[in-house]
This record gives sequence, C-alpha cells and structure tokens, in this order.
Amino acid sequence: MDRESLCHGKTSCFVKLDVIIKSPLRIFNIELEITDINDNAPHFRMDRVELDVSESAPPGERFSLPNALDPDVGANTVNTYKLSNNDHFTIDIHSGSDGTKYVDLVLTNALDREQRAVHNLILTAVDGGVPARSGTASIIVRVLDTNDNAPQFDRAVYSLNMSENSPIGTLATKLNATDADEGSNADITYSFTLYTSEKTQDMFKLNSKTGEITVKGTIDFEDMKIFEMHIEAKDNGPVPLSNQCRVTLHITDMNDNYPEITIKSLKNTVKEDIPVGTVIAVVGVSDRDTGNNGKVNLSISNNLPFMLNKSSDYHYELLVSDPLDRESIPEYEITLVVTDGGTPPLSDNETVTVHLLDVNDNAPKFPQTFYSISVTENNSPGASLSSITAVDPDLHENQYLVYFIIEREIVNTSMSMLFSINPENGNLYALKTFDYEMEREFLFHIEARDSGIPPLSSNVTVHIIIMDQNDNTPLIVSPWRAHGSVVEEKIPRSTDKGTLIAKVIAVDTDSVHNSRITYQFLQNTDATLFSLDQYNGEIRTMRIFSYRDSRHQRLVVIAKDNGEPSLSATVTIKLSTVETALKTYADMTEVPEYDIFSDLNLYLVIGLGSVSFLLLITILVTIVLKCQKPKPSKAAPPCRNSVISERNSTIADSTLVSNDAYWYSLFLAETRKGKLVVRQPVPKGARYIVSSIPRSTGLTETSDSAASTLQVGALKDTII
Repeated sequence: MDRESLCHGKTSCFVKLDVIIKSPLRIFNIELEITDINDNAPHFRMDRVELDVSESAPPGERFSLPNALDPDVGANTVNTYKLSNNDHFTIDIHSGSDGTKYVDLVLTNALDREQRAVHNLILTAVDGGVPARSGTASIIVRVLDTNDNAPQFDRAVYSLNMSENSPIGTLATKLNATDADEGSNADITYSFTLYTSEKTQDMFKLNSKTGEITVKGTIDFEDMKIFEMHIEAKDNGPVPLSNQCRVTLHITDMNDNYPEITIKSLKNTVKEDIPVGTVIAVVGVSDRDTGNNGKVNLSISNNLPFMLNKSSDYHYELLVSDPLDRESIPEYEITLVVTDGGTPPLSDNETVTVHLLDVNDNAPKFPQTFYSISVTENNSPGASLSSITAVDPDLHENQYLVYFIIEREIVNTSMSMLFSINPENGNLYALKTFDYEMEREFLFHIEARDSGIPPLSSNVTVHIIIMDQNDNTPLIVSPWRAHGSVVEEKIPRSTDKGTLIAKVIAVDTDSVHNSRITYQFLQNTDATLFSLDQYNGEIRTMRIFSYRDSRHQRLVVIAKDNGEPSLSATVTIKLSTVETALKTYADMTEVPEYDIFSDLNLYLVIGLGSVSFLLLITILVTIVLKCQKPKPSKAAPPCRNSVISERNSTIADSTLVSNDAYWYSLFLAETRKGKLVVRQPVPKGARYIVSSIPRSTGLTETSDSAASTLQVGALKDTII
C-alpha cells in the first residue's frame, strides 16, 4: 500500500470498508488506518532558484525560497533546512498551520556587488525520518543595486472561513500592502509565491493590482478542507523589493444530496452472439456531496452475464462478461443500484432491459449419433423404414430443417437410388426390394440443414441391416450329380465297420441361423447297415456286409435348414458292392460273410471244387498204393505226415493261384487319401502287384498305372 497515493496531503489516512455477513445479514463498517513510513525523500519544486538582491539590502532582509515537498507525513516529512556555508546569508525556518516547514533566505551581512556579484548557495531539506532523507536546490543570488524600502502588509497572516459550493466570483478577502517609497517604487503588484499549490491557484483568483482574492472554481469540502495561499507584494522599483503574507481559507461541508444515475448510452436490443467485453451501456453516477457522503458505488446483481467497469470517478461501463444465449434466456432486466458513503447511506436505482435477437448459432442436433435400422429382406418398395429427425433451438428460419441423404456410390449404385428421405419430416423409405444374399448392409449419412444465413448443418450415420428370411433351399454340392439324377457309388463288400462310404455336403445361402444344415435318411434299404451323421453328412458302415445283404443299396438323404418354416433338399445314392476273392486258408481266422451264390463266385466254386476233388482222389489213390504190403495183412493207417504234406502242398498251390485275385482281403486302399494299408498279416515272401486306378475316370481297367513290386512282410494296419 502506498499511503501517499491513497491519502495525498492528509495527516491521517483511513480506508473505510464494509463487511457483509450473510445468514443473518449484518453489515460492519471498518476504518483501517494506514501509518506512514519514511519512504520518500524531500524534493524542491524548483531545483534552481535565482534571486536578485540589491546591494543596499540591509542585514535581516528576507527572501522567499521554494519549500521542499515530502509526501510523507508527521515526523517523516520535511523537518529542517540547511544552507551551505557562506558569509552573507542564513536561513530562517518557520512552520505553517498544517506543520509545513518553510524557509526564508536572510541576509546577515551587507552585500558588496563590486566584491562579489553572484553568490552560489546550496539549500538542503532534511526530513525527520530514521534514517533521514534529504533533497537539495541550487540558489543563485545576483546582487543588484535597487531601492531600499519593501512593501508591508497590514497583517502577516489572514485566517478566513468559506462554505463549499460558493459561486464563482465570490470575494474571499482583499489584501492591503503599502510601500513607503514613492513613484514606481511604491507601485505594488500582488502574486502567488511558489509556496502556493497549483490546485489552490486553480480554485482562486488573485487580482494583481487590487489584491482581491475571488472564487475561480468549484469548491468542494470533500476534496480539500483548507486552502493556504502565500501572497507576495512586490514594488516596481529598479530593484524590486517584496514582502509576503499567508492566507488560510477554511472550507465548511454540507451533506444534502442523493446519488444519481444517468444512462448516457444504452443498447437495449443486441444479438445473442455479441462479443464478450462489448459495452451495452454507459452509466454516469454523481453525488453533489463530498467526502464519505459523496463517495458513490454502482453495482448490479452477480448472477447476470454482465459486469460494470469503472471508466472514471463518476462513469461506469456496462459490459458483457459471459457469452449470451437467447435459447436459454431471451431477455435480461438489469437493475443498477448506486449508493453513497454517508451515514446513513443514500441510494438510488435504475432498471434497463436488454432484449436478445436470435442468430443462427445452433446447428441441428440429432438425438442419436448413430442409427441402426433393421430391414427384413423381400420388403416392399416404398416401405417406411424409420423417422430420423433433428431439433434446432433457434427461431424462425433458423430452425426450419431440410433433410437429405449424402450421396455415396456403391458398385455404381447411388444411395438415392436405394433410399429416399422426406426433406420436411425426415421419414426414410426404401426404394427397392432387398435380398439378404446379395446385400447384407448399407452405411450412409443423412444431413439436416437449417435455413439460416449462413446455414448450419449436422449429419448422422445410418446403418441399414438387411435381415435374412428363410427363402433359399439348401443346395447339395456333394456328391455331385446332374439335376434329378441318382448318384451311383461302388464299394467292396469287404468294407469294415465304420468305413466312410460317402459324404453329403449341402450349402444354404441364407444367414447362419437359417443355413444350419442337418442330415437325415429319408429312405434306407437296410437301417442296420449304414449310419448318417446329422451334422456333417458322413455315411459310414455300421457293420460288415454279410452274404444276406443285397448287392444294391438305395439311400435317400434329406438336408434340412434351420429356418421357420424349414426348407430341404434330397439326394439319392445307389450303392453297388464289388466282390472280393477268398482268403488263403492258412490266413483265415474266420469264414468271410460274403454271398457265395453270386454269379462269379458260383463258377469259381464249381471249378475249384472239381479240381480239388480230382486232386484229392489222386492223392488218396497214391497213399493207398504206397501203404499196401506184399503180404496180406491188416491194413495200416495212412501216414499222417504224408497227408499233411500233401495238404500243405495243395494249399500252397491254391494260394499261388488266388494270389492276385483277392488282394482286397489283405490290403485296404483308402482311395481318397491315397494310402495303402495292411488289413491282416501278409505271408513273408509273397508277391503282389498293386496298380493305381483313378475312380473319377469311371474306367474298369488300369489307366496310366504306376506299377511296382513290393516285398511285403508287414503287420496289420501298417501304411505301405
């Protein structure tokens, strides 16, 4: 705090504060006294003072010097003056009514111009602070040769009283000074000395000829209570002589005026986008009283987007402090309250109304940022899909909205060819029938634009999802067949249990739920012979073929989807079994269950039976002949070893004969995987010829076969 700025020239400095406590509401008045510290050094209003002193001036003659100014008060202000050492001058220090220290230059010894025409002196002003501060001024005394009588006032000090607000031209007092000289040396001119402040000289006028002091400005008690004027009377001699007096004028105060509010300028209709800081009104406040009674304060409510800026002591600017929004509050009533500092305080108020004009500052707003609309396929063209609307809080044309689809091409198809929107109400329509299997979804934007200037707009993303209907029948792609034909497959009768015979594969272009396929037998020649996996469509044998099983099997498989209602497709598979040769007796562990009465087997059995029968007769005859003795005796039994040897020889011959015909009983050819697997142990040293025949060609002979001779000695399930 700078006391000199707050209370310039006052001996006491009080700052008045009002403290308001809420709940309950109470007001406390606080007076804060600011004490002074010695933070300012004395300084002279004139750093250089030039004096003309007649050499005939008698010792003791006084010359006015500029007093030093120190904004501090009390002991910290100017306390004393010091003059540099010299033989002719000294200083006389005296105090004014307000305690101000003044100094006069006093001649102590007669001057002799011929000895010294100019005297250079240094005047030092020292304050009473600790530590003390000082300031200096240069005094140049020029010695002149003039008259020897100075003017004399009838009183050295004049003390007067005057009311504030005295009219301009009012006479305060009239000074009278006389000069014992004659002629021009007796003509006196009155003037303010350097001790008189500029403000005092602005408030009062001094007639230089008559010595009358009149009011020149508006006197305000609250501005200044005491005016002190230092008047100099100077004659017109060749070397003018002068004398001084002091006039003290006391001002009395009156407090009888209410504060007033004057609306200097007002914009009562503004646009809602008016910038923050814009001046809405210029308000003048005044109070004809002074001091605390004349101190006024202007205020408004704190919950308004406006503020007051004090541009001068009696003028305020009403500014926009926060952004305005017509959509929230269309108009404001602002009450201005002015209060003075009197006891009790006097106040007045004035209400101004500010209307807000709408501007297009709100873009249309959709309730959602993303719309997901489900449309069932096979819809009717022109069907309404949804209503997509936005809102705009502006007024009139600023809130009239127009909707349209933002164009986006998909495979050379514009969105406007697929959908349309009512520009007035935002109803969305489909322009064509959608097919889930062709088009699953569409993604585009809808824009809402108002009619303001410039127009504002916003858009929203629309996701059209085509919902599937079960409108596609399952399509069987494996096993392949011409339309309406029957699939024919050939399998060996020696196929083991669990062998994959065929796999039915069906596809459905509907969605995942509707395209879930299950498989069932619609017809099955023998329900105990084949099984069908309802999920993957694999047909496998449930057991091995027996001689009682038919050579031709007819299977009808139905593939059904999961839709409501369910759609289905069927395939007919005709299976034909292929005969295999008899297994070697030595390797047979059980009698194979194949149909011995098939055409081919019947001829083989008859041929082999005939040959075996003839061979057996021959062997029996030979044994009988070898077992006979020369002498008749009891016939001995045939040799067991011989019989076994012959039997083994027969089996070996039979094995060699049937070696290439019944390889299916020894090997399993996994045609789809291209593997050759041992079915049962193979005799060591046996030789077999294996050829690769592509089944897709439908040939029954070896075509482009790759034959190789294998030395087989492998165990069962070995992959060759």
